[in-house]
Amino acid sequence: MNFNYKVIDPAGREVTGQIDAIGSDAAVSSLQRRGFIVVSVAPDNQKNVFQKSFSFFDKVPMKDVVIMSRELSALFEAQVSALKAFTLMSENTSSPILRFALQTITADIQGGISISGAMEKHPSAFSNFYVAMIKAGEESGKLTETFKYLADYLERQYELVSKTKNALVYPAFVVVTFIIVMILMLTTVIPKLSAILIETGQQLPIYTRVVIAISDFFVGYWPFILIIAAALAGYLWFLSSRESGKKIMDGWKISLPVFGNLYQKLYLARIADNMNTMLSAGIPVLRALEITSIVVDNKIYENILKAAVDDVRGGEAISASFEKHEAIPGMMIAMVKVGEETGSLGQILSTLAKFYKREVDNAVDTLIGLIEPVMIVGLGVGVGFLLTSILIPIYNIAGSL
Repeated sequence: MNFNYKVIDPAGREVTGQIDAIGSDAAVSSLQRRGFIVVSVAPDNQKNVFQKSFSFFDKVPMKDVVIMSRELSALFEAQVSALKAFTLMSENTSSPILRFALQTITADIQGGISISGAMEKHPSAFSNFYVAMIKAGEESGKLTETFKYLADYLERQYELVSKTKNALVYPAFVVVTFIIVMILMLTTVIPKLSAILIETGQQLPIYTRVVIAISDFFVGYWPFILIIAAALAGYLWFLSSRESGKKIMDGWKISLPVFGNLYQKLYLARIADNMNTMLSAGIPVLRALEITSIVVDNKIYENILKAAVDDVRGGEAISASFEKHEAIPGMMIAMVKVGEETGSLGQILSTLAKFYKREVDNAVDTLIGLIEPVMIVGLGVGVGFLLTSILIPIYNIAGSL
């Protein structure tokens, strides 16, 4: 049974987390044996939708896991025992959640549990993919190489995701700035100028009347606009908290103009790289497909990979299964088919991962190069149109005096 706990660690820091025990007394005893002062222990009830939506705050940053994997690899290569390696890592990591996870793993290893079994209890730090890789490394006796694989893989994923996110931050900032500037213009500047024009009684151009009407709407109905915006945000949040809604939103994500192509290549790179890493570690194809479907982080591709698991289990080739889905490009299908026929699927997937990573890099660089001038021009045109719509009639009035 799982229990949520709040404890004070030996350094005096408050740490929260989850522990598996047969009862609350056993959970308290286990925590106390690890040197913690127990503040509270309570049964873990199923999280509601609101809690699930904000569970990402409990996740360990990927950067911390990358650093930990690289350091563990170095420690194992130096013939340091697993118990000593995890003890050293728990004492030197800066993340409170990861520190407690490593302390718990150390205690579990000391109690005879395997490394993968101990890590499996901490999904906030170690994904299914990570645990499966460690389990494969334990079974093959190549734990040092496995941690190297994981560190290299996570570094590639971290670099890829970070670059994509950073590319999207700037346009999002400019769009939000544009909207704020336009709203301020329509609610503060335009009403004062339009009052002057209306008092003159002259015939206003159609574009000026449109701008004044929009301004009047924002000024007169702003409470309703806020309510509609809040309702829309609430609907999107509700949609993203449900499986069916997440599938719809993930479908939008890869269908967006310009950005959709970028997201699609990002997910394809993740699929190829993930499967190549797992196959290189000796994990069976079916298990590699299953775990990749969990960590791909897009419902469209998750469903494609789950369908591939069923098809492959029924004797069908991966390429034949992929061929049924439009979201998988023909080039990837052809390459996977060649890999299956030649027995070099891992190598082919590695090539595909590198190719799509380059494609993502190129798309991001192109996007960054185009976004700045386009956004600046768009902002200038929008503000210029508003001012022109009001200032031209004012100049006409001044010229007629």
